Amino acid sequence: MRTVAEPETVTTLTRSWWWGFAVFAAASVVHILALALDAGDVARPTKLLLMPLLVLAALWAWRGTRRGAIPVALVIALILSWFGDGAATFFPFAPELPMMLLCFGLAHVVYIWLFLTRLTRRRVPMWALVYAAWWLVLVIVLWPHLGGLAFAVAAYGLVLAGTATAAARCGGVIALGGAFFLASDTVLAFRLFLPDAMPDWTSPLVMLTYCLGQALIAAGVVLATSTRATT
Repeated sequence: MRTVAEPETVTTLTRSWWWGFAVFAAASVVHILALALDAGDVARPTKLLLMPLLVLAALWAWRGTRRGAIPVALVIALILSWFGDGAATFFPFAPELPMMLLCFGLAHVVYIWLFLTRLTRRRVPMWALVYAAWWLVLVIVLWPHLGGLAFAVAAYGLVLAGTATAAARCGGVIALGGAFFLASDTVLAFRLFLPDAMPDWTSPLVMLTYCLGQALIAAGVVLATSTRATT
């Protein structure tokens, strides 16, 4: 049975395709260091720069190519993630955490669609079953502390595990990105709902794993399309 989706957008990467990702990496380092040093005046604005820079990095890598569903879906997922990063800024009229869960949940739905319909290369590997166990353990441990957000957090956990599982069906770079994204949200969940159990250094850890996850997913999508262009 054929399990590989055929993309409608392919490209041959130029030698400078990675420059935008280097800029994103530099901005990520500045933001993470600001968090570690408790420099809020630097951390807040740099956080809102991250996803736009990652969008530009992907578009730079794809410059001069025909646009199709793959680039559009990636950009939409990154923009939704940006809304989640800045939920308090973009939606001051609404509670921050529910809006953050909504925006990131929609981003994950887009990622799942992209991975399963455009970038799938293999069946779900056996090791990806760990994501089902992760969701069950997370819900059991956090449930008594979630209050009115219990069902929302459980649903968000399902789509997060779904993203990681769908990423596991793609290339190794995308699969690793999905795992880092899941790790980031796991640490964040414990910081939000069990703050007394989490040391201060876990704040920059959330963003370190988040930036790695998003960058690896974006770079993996770019590389996946270029790989098919040369095979």
